Amino acid sequence: MIPYEETKLMKQIEECHQILKDPNGYVKRFKAESGRKVVGTFCSYAPEEIILAAGAHPFRLFGSGEKIRLAEAHLQSYCCSLVRGALEDVLDGRLAFLDGVVFPHTCDSIQRLSDIWRLNVPDCFHLDVVLPVKLDTDGARQYMIDLLKRFRVELGEKLGVRISDDDLRDAIRIGNRIRAALMRIYHLKGERPEILDGSDLYALTRAAMIMDRTMVASLLEEVAEELEKKSAGQSVAGSAQKGTAISVPAPKRIVLSGGVCNQPDIYTIIEEAGGAVVGDDLCTGSRYFSGLIDENTDPVTAIADRYLARVVCPAKHRGLTDRADHLVRLTREKQAQGVIFFLLKFCDPHAFDYPYLNEALDRAGVPTMLLEVEDRLPADGQLRTRFEAFVEMIQ
Repeated sequence: MIPYEETKLMKQIEECHQILKDPNGYVKRFKAESGRKVVGTFCSYAPEEIILAAGAHPFRLFGSGEKIRLAEAHLQSYCCSLVRGALEDVLDGRLAFLDGVVFPHTCDSIQRLSDIWRLNVPDCFHLDVVLPVKLDTDGARQYMIDLLKRFRVELGEKLGVRISDDDLRDAIRIGNRIRAALMRIYHLKGERPEILDGSDLYALTRAAMIMDRTMVASLLEEVAEELEKKSAGQSVAGSAQKGTAISVPAPKRIVLSGGVCNQPDIYTIIEEAGGAVVGDDLCTGSRYFSGLIDENTDPVTAIADRYLARVVCPAKHRGLTDRADHLVRLTREKQAQGVIFFLLKFCDPHAFDYPYLNEALDRAGVPTMLLEVEDRLPADGQLRTRFEAFVEMIQ
């Protein structure tokens, strides 16, 4: 008989999987039931706390993976699948429930998408957030603070509300709960890879970008608590059975690095090849929830300070080797035996960073593998063979 705690955990994770099957449907139902407006975002640098404080629901846009037809008239074929897919969805009416969209300026493709969206989607408001690129200059902090203050006013005007400091502090507390819970879950997965399937970790993280934030904060906290109980139980059982259990080869410990990951199957195929993802440096992974916001200071300043201090992506810079130093440090912290670079095809910022990241890992003695994908993974057999060869090579 499956223990109650295990059944509860399975139900919570399954709820996230179901939401990921139809995120647009979930948000449409949520909007109808709550009466709240929905604001789409394209990047982890979109100030979700300010959107939440305005009484709106922040919704991360990824593209549905449908065949590209309408977007071809506006975008070149060498734009990434995220940009082309999101434009296809809105032009085809699948995102008609959006009240507005926020574009943090990151890569050239997102900046051009912002212009195309503004000219072709008149039914929802449009806001650009041009955050500083260099984060370690004297003026970067003040520029970031001033920009977020302006965004706070502009968003309030678009939604017809006044965003108070108390609203912001409440939103920050909710965001911190989500980030802290995900940190706990990632830590447990890194300590004991077998405690949670990689596809389940993916579902929990992605659900945090889609679901009602108060609801998902509670769900993630409960999942973290149940996993901690499960881990403690396994430790006790392992101690009791020490010396009698049959030895099972431990999976090879893998870190994923890249931008947007829309492929939960990638985790399963790695696991079936004898590996386990114990950490990541992904825009849709740990970079999304990296760093907590100070709850005891001016809220806009606190939000800005988190953006300045959190793990950077290729769209931002804080020193010449900051990203490589972080990735090497992460592999050591997670005791990873290899790194798989999971890159969207035509994603120039990540492609430009790959050579020097790979070189840094090579100097550190960490084996790497590069996988470039579009909106779908390569053939299952081909991918499985590549992962098996990589895992077998790892010492």
